[in-house]
Amino acid sequence: MTDAPGLSSDDPSHQRLPVARLAAMNPRPALVVMTRLPRPGRAKTRLAPALGAAGAARLQRRLTEAVMVQARRLALRLPARLVVSFAGGKAEEMRAWLGQGPDYQPQLGGDLGARMAAALERALRRGAPRAVLVGSDVPGLDEAVLSQAFSALADHDLVLGPSHDGGYYLVGLRRPCPQLFEGISWSSGRVLAQSLAVARDLGLRVALLKRLGDVDRPEDIKAWCTWLAQRAGAVSVVIPALNEEETIGRSVVSALAGGAFEVIVVDGGSQDRTMAAAEAAGALTVASPPGRARQMNLGASLAQGEHLLFLHADTRLPPGWAREVRRILDRPGVAGGAFRFRLDHRPPSLRFIELAVDLRCRLASLPYGDQAIFLPAAVFRRIGGYPGQPIMEDVELVRRIKRLGRVVVSRRPALTSARRWRGAGVWKTTGLNYLMMIAYGLGIRPGLLRRIYDRADAGRPSPLA
Repeated sequence: MTDAPGLSSDDPSHQRLPVARLAAMNPRPALVVMTRLPRPGRAKTRLAPALGAAGAARLQRRLTEAVMVQARRLALRLPARLVVSFAGGKAEEMRAWLGQGPDYQPQLGGDLGARMAAALERALRRGAPRAVLVGSDVPGLDEAVLSQAFSALADHDLVLGPSHDGGYYLVGLRRPCPQLFEGISWSSGRVLAQSLAVARDLGLRVALLKRLGDVDRPEDIKAWCTWLAQRAGAVSVVIPALNEEETIGRSVVSALAGGAFEVIVVDGGSQDRTMAAAEAAGALTVASPPGRARQMNLGASLAQGEHLLFLHADTRLPPGWAREVRRILDRPGVAGGAFRFRLDHRPPSLRFIELAVDLRCRLASLPYGDQAIFLPAAVFRRIGGYPGQPIMEDVELVRRIKRLGRVVVSRRPALTSARRWRGAGVWKTTGLNYLMMIAYGLGIRPGLLRRIYDRADAGRPSPLA
């Protein structure tokens, strides 16, 4: 679904080089997430008596997705190589679930200790100066904890994250140490104590992180419910940007002032001060290869909120917009929504455009990207995110959302800059946009439509792209 941190599958130069050689060329710390494909009867079996086999598998899925968000954020910022050490499926199935980017590696070895030792040793042998391994069932795990683990390895041999049940949720090493994982009573309350005793015997300098709870037993489900309650209704705003220094600050401020849980600006290679302006306004900034769909998918993969809102860099949200998003998404049968289209410059010709958009939304429930499309993060994952196409990706996203439920357009307006219409001409811009819509509806390939649009509009970015 997403272009997550790590090597891009679209880069042929990376595809030609083996992983070991790439690691030697660019040694980065490794972050390893241990998980399994969430199949009923195979995932979180100790929770099945309370949740049923299917419910336990669904919980495993959500726990892993939450940990992967934090892992991606840390991997981008550090930067680190992100590895998913998996069981219960194939790499293709894991990639279809968690997206492109991480290095997917099957778990090797026998018991839990042997599998952890093998995953860490593999990362370290491939050139990582430090390797941290985490479980996928720790609701309280966040980017800050992961960052502390890597920092601790600067002057310690071993870092452990204690869990409330007497085990640990994280282990990090600077060199392979298989002895640390031998003779341990796994799945007992003595795991941490035994591991510390082994570390003492080996003369390892140990750092301990804060204690967190994992979700292994029915009594642990409360921790997950608490985590969910803290994020209930939270909206993460994702803004793709390219050379938007003049507008990005206002968009970020409107999002934060109206109740955003976080604002993530994904920059596609700006040559101006877009990222600095976004950071100054309070956004988390991430660099990405250009391409609006790619940028928005990357931003979504880093988002922590229950809901997602995709905002153009030259669009401002109305006051109190987050309450409106929650109000709409709480309606039965609603799978997504958007705001009313309004421009910041309104001569009669552009007011006509606004009326035409209002009519389209009433008749077809088909908002465009400059109307701040929003939807639950779970729906976004289910439909596979934005399609990887160079134009009309917003239209296609709305079509996919409508397969799962209604798309509701709020009567409250999001304010978009009229610069595109003023720069290229109102009727030329509008006519070209409608031509693209008709051609796309007739099945013309998006790549060809992008080339046609660029020739007709001298390379200006499309409001639909």
